[in-house]
Amino acid sequence: MKFRVALTVSALFAFQLSAAPVAAQAPTPVDISVMHAQVILDRLGFSPGVIDGKEGQSLTLALKGFQTARGLKVTGDLDQPTLKALSAWRSIRPTVMLRLTAADLAGPFYGRLPKDLGKQAEYPALGYANAIEQLAEKFHTTPATIVALNKPGTRLRAGSALRLPNALPASRDYPADLTAEWRKTLSDLNVDARQPQATRIVVDKSDGVLRAFDKQDKLVAQFPATMGSEYDPLPIGNWKIQGAAYNPPFHYNPDLFWDASSKDEKAKLPPGPNGPVGVVWLDINKPHYGIHGTPNPEKIGRTESHGCIRLTNWDAARLALMVKPGTPARFQD
Repeated sequence: MKFRVALTVSALFAFQLSAAPVAAQAPTPVDISVMHAQVILDRLGFSPGVIDGKEGQSLTLALKGFQTARGLKVTGDLDQPTLKALSAWRSIRPTVMLRLTAADLAGPFYGRLPKDLGKQAEYPALGYANAIEQLAEKFHTTPATIVALNKPGTRLRAGSALRLPNALPASRDYPADLTAEWRKTLSDLNVDARQPQATRIVVDKSDGVLRAFDKQDKLVAQFPATMGSEYDPLPIGNWKIQGAAYNPPFHYNPDLFWDASSKDEKAKLPPGPNGPVGVVWLDINKPHYGIHGTPNPEKIGRTESHGCIRLTNWDAARLALMVKPGTPARFQD
């Protein structure tokens, strides 16, 4: 179930299209000025979701969070006061050139995963389809954006230079009490080791975001989120974080899913970034509910969930560094 790496970004992107024909679109030109703002906001903890150089609802939400935290007029636009405030970090360039190493391309890669969860349970891991998907996740972007930033014939081999969004962290000095496996995952996702500590979080259904506040009750981070559905609504109320499971397996119980097939059976799915809960599960004190990652970062805020709060893998991993058991979590309309 392992697949060899294709040779060019265009070839790998073509595979990505075949893997997700409904959501996929041909790459469009990147607005570097928009990408610059997204990169800075991502660095500051006001996540725009995927960094793709495009305006949209996730960027608007990120700007509103940044404006709120900085005491600016909340417009959701890249207006002059906001651009002036962001200019304090203008030394952070929008893109970086990465020279690929053998490790970047080593995999293992698993190709397109089957939709059947029983078949997924037979895999050794629910890992990335190919190198371009792995690089996109690491640099908080999409395969289409990588193609747009590079010549289609760019060869994906050790020594090749690739232009990517500048999602590189300032520090990889992760807490020593974390497992080596989880520290590697954090590094693989370019999650900065230096994070503010959250004393409470708020999941706001009306805005579609998760907000983190520090002990001074200052907004220090905000992430776009998918939360609940008509059949599995967000559990409104006051909860708390009970703990974290890093790189967790997923125990599929069809009795808990309204849309499960009558033929489905219970299954234990292996860990992996393309598993149903991504790279981390933050448990709350309500059975079967939590905050977790996703195999589809580009769909955050645009689809429904089974009641849980879904973030991009890199945002969920970042949040895991900010909270601890007992952190209050308010879920509200």
